[in-house]
Amino acid sequence: MGDTDPAATEPAPATTPEHDKLKPFEGKFRSEVKMWMGPGEPMISTGTMVSEFDLGGRFLRQTYTGDPNEGPFPSFEGRGYWGYNNVSKRFEGFWIDNASTMMQTETGEVDDSGKTWTMVGEMPNPKTGKTMSKRSVITVEDDDHHTMEMYFDSGEGEVKAMEINYERA
Repeated sequence: MGDTDPAATEPAPATTPEHDKLKPFEGKFRSEVKMWMGPGEPMISTGTMVSEFDLGGRFLRQTYTGDPNEGPFPSFEGRGYWGYNNVSKRFEGFWIDNASTMMQTETGEVDDSGKTWTMVGEMPNPKTGKTMSKRSVITVEDDDHHTMEMYFDSGEGEVKAMEINYERA
C-alpha cells in the first residue's frame, strides 16, 4: 500500500459549474425524430424524453419513450446518462435502447456560449460490424427547445443519420 498516491483516493467534488450547463435538458420534452436509413426522405417518429438529475446531481438520467408507430421501431424505448467528468474535464454519455444490443458511448465538450455540445465516439456499424465514428451536435435554442443532430462516418465520408427536435412539454 505504500506506493498508493493519496491524491488518487481523494473523492472528486460532487458537482462543478460544468454540471450546471446540463440544466437546460432537465425536465420533460416532446420530440420529433427524423432518421435517415439511406437515401431519400427520413422516417419520422415522435416521443417523450424525461431527464432528471441523479446521484447527487452528478449525472442527467434520460428516459425516452417513443409514441407507438407503424415503422421499424413500433415501441421504441431508450435510456441514457450524461455528465461531466471532473478528472478528464470532458462531458461523457452513454445510450442504450431496445433497437440494438450495444452501449453507445461519447465524450465531448460544450462551446464557450454553453449552447452547443459536440460529442464524439465510435461504434460498430450495424450492417458490417466494422468500426465507424459517430458525432452528435446538441444545440440549446432557448429554455424550451433544443436539437440533437447525429452523424456517422464508416470511412466513406460523414452522413447525417438523425435529427431530433425537442420542445418542453
